[in-house]
Amino acid sequence: MVWTIDAMRLAPELPVPDRRAVPRRCHAMLVLPFYPKDPHGSFGKHVLTPALTMSSIAAATPSEWTVSFWDENLLQGPPPADPLPDVVGITVHLTFARRAYELARWFRSQGSRVVLGGLHVASCPDEAAAHADAIAVGEGTRLWPAILRDADQGCLRPRYDGDYTCLFREEPLPRREILDRRDYLTTASLIATRGCRNRCDFCYLATRGVSMPAQVRDPRQVAEDFARCDEPYGVFIDNNLGARPEVLRSLCRELEPLDKIWSAAVTVDLADDEALVREMAAAGCTGVFVGLETLSRDNLVEAHKHRADPASYPRQIDVFHRHGIQVNGSFVLGFDHDDAGVFERTIEWIEHHRLECATFHILTPYPGTPLFRKLEAEGRILHHDWDLYDTAHVVFRPRLMSAAELQSGYEESYRRLFGHASILRRRPADASEWLPYLAMSYLYKHTNHFWPTVIRNRLTHALWAPLVRMARDRNLARRRRAGRGIEEPLRSIVTDTGCHLLAG
Repeated sequence: MVWTIDAMRLAPELPVPDRRAVPRRCHAMLVLPFYPKDPHGSFGKHVLTPALTMSSIAAATPSEWTVSFWDENLLQGPPPADPLPDVVGITVHLTFARRAYELARWFRSQGSRVVLGGLHVASCPDEAAAHADAIAVGEGTRLWPAILRDADQGCLRPRYDGDYTCLFREEPLPRREILDRRDYLTTASLIATRGCRNRCDFCYLATRGVSMPAQVRDPRQVAEDFARCDEPYGVFIDNNLGARPEVLRSLCRELEPLDKIWSAAVTVDLADDEALVREMAAAGCTGVFVGLETLSRDNLVEAHKHRADPASYPRQIDVFHRHGIQVNGSFVLGFDHDDAGVFERTIEWIEHHRLECATFHILTPYPGTPLFRKLEAEGRILHHDWDLYDTAHVVFRPRLMSAAELQSGYEESYRRLFGHASILRRRPADASEWLPYLAMSYLYKHTNHFWPTVIRNRLTHALWAPLVRMARDRNLARRRRAGRGIEEPLRSIVTDTGCHLLAG
């Protein structure tokens, strides 16, 4: 129905500003602006876990300040302004920069002071500064206390710069009490590492102005954070949880006694260490999100992702599957060596190797990345409408096909992947696992018309909780039987939770 699509595509209307309002001193509000959802993907994936950035910044808020959080994507309307916050912190990403600026103007017109931060602020600071009282460039948890102190003393500076050189383990643990558990599948957003060893030309980590050295938390600290969450399922939001295998191995040993399940993003070559994959499964890992990107070695070399080898993908995916770990493969479409046949080849490959899920992205040149500079120098950037730089729209001129072919191929890839025939072709080899696999596949995508009602009525956690707890209990039973030496096909564990939950 049209109204359901509109609810996920159009930001809520902002009320007329109350210019008589008086900001409440030492009250801060953190805001995640609305962003349009791609109807070709899953609406449900947007409420799987909350933004860890916001709960982490809330944890850095000085004790004399109160802090609240508002996520416009939970369909509860625009941010409340009673009481009117003294300081409003808004995170700005490329695809919702326009909305962030609208919110900034609305709050400022009522007397609040607005601080903008996030990746887009780091890549386009001058643009962002025009819409804010102050911008934060760099590590927000380190800058936020100083910003609030200066705001209270009436000496807020226009720009605050920080880096990521402070010890990661010294950052405060997330303040999850600012979240409403009803709104998410799980509030256990976790992080153990920061940064990435790859420097892909198209990745936001390659953005000029973003410098994020690789760091890790103490594995015991991470496990303690997960343990204090009353959630059976957690999602690691690390760019690559397996960046340092010895750290991941230690983390798995800390997680195993928790009797919980979790999923994470890793690089596919992690599977070359099968003993480590076995430890991940024993510690409760049920799904991995893997950036396969492309099946073309030439594309990977050109993007400076040298460590990946498409010829090894089948063997590496099989390792995850043998140990009961689902694979959600992420693919980028539109590289310079992609022609109009790339869509059919990719779908056939996904089906042949029975990936439980896949996520597609149109190659998108984020401002400040090497890819953006390259395409701009070649005159191939079509426009600078940041709203459409969402990996669901073509914003550059492809080399071996037209922009229209790339757009239609992307959309057809999603239709094919989530079509009945493809879902059936990718079903597990073990027939006893077909029912949970099919249930998860259809709940993930074929209920897009249903998700706006679920989200608006705050039923997300209630909907998912029984399925997740059943999956956790089943997973634990199998792990315990394996610990007693009772053999069973590890592949049969695969559909316990659904790697669809981690889809990017």
